[in-house]
Amino acid sequence: MLTHPTLEKLHALRFAGMALAFEEQLRTPDIAELGFEERLGFLVDREMTVRDDRRLKIRLRKARLPQNACVEDINYRHRRGLDRSLMQSLIDNRWISHKQNLLITGKTGVGKSWLASALAHKACRDGFSAYYARLPRLLGELEIARGDGRYIRLLASYARIDLLVLDDWGLAPLTDAHRRDLLEILEDRHKNRSTIVTSQLPVDSWHEYIGEPTLADAILDRLVHNAHRLSLTGESMRKKNGGLTADTRSE
Repeated sequence: MLTHPTLEKLHALRFAGMALAFEEQLRTPDIAELGFEERLGFLVDREMTVRDDRRLKIRLRKARLPQNACVEDINYRHRRGLDRSLMQSLIDNRWISHKQNLLITGKTGVGKSWLASALAHKACRDGFSAYYARLPRLLGELEIARGDGRYIRLLASYARIDLLVLDDWGLAPLTDAHRRDLLEILEDRHKNRSTIVTSQLPVDSWHEYIGEPTLADAILDRLVHNAHRLSLTGESMRKKNGGLTADTRSE
């Protein structure tokens, strides 16, 4: 009987899912009642499931999402101006396929970062790559990269990500170098990839926040004009619920 050699070959070929399903079939008393094509189909299905799970874990690890947020846990009961129909259209990820952006604004505590993380998590589940970064830290990393020779490579890595989340937009002042870095990032992504921006500042204040009019025009032209908007209102969900519910753990 070729039981062990077959398992060894499956593992050598890195068919872990097929090996697992094969072992399960061997332990099933009435497996012989199934035809060859059915048994082979179960092996292939298990291999695809294992590989899909492995790829998802890799995408989530690379995304570096700050919290375990899922779209199934979105709280629509809290009065914060969250449009359910718009959220459903965002959850299906067609906006990412169409290379559109999303701007989430509102006061601290209303769930901006949580929603961004949940949508990025859903994107990863649907096969898109994602990456979360607080904007002040990302700009600081680019500043360091400019000095040690990694600048072009780092910009190229941001350009390849299907969904880039820029959290805390407007939290720290921008230098001229920061403005130019933002323009480089958004120029690479314009009409090619999707970006989520979260901010306590309303979108109408972003031009003033960026500061330099010419660069502000260029940055916002690449970010705002093809973007969906979520303007959240109401009191802090953390304050109201003590940070205990799924959709309130972080801002």
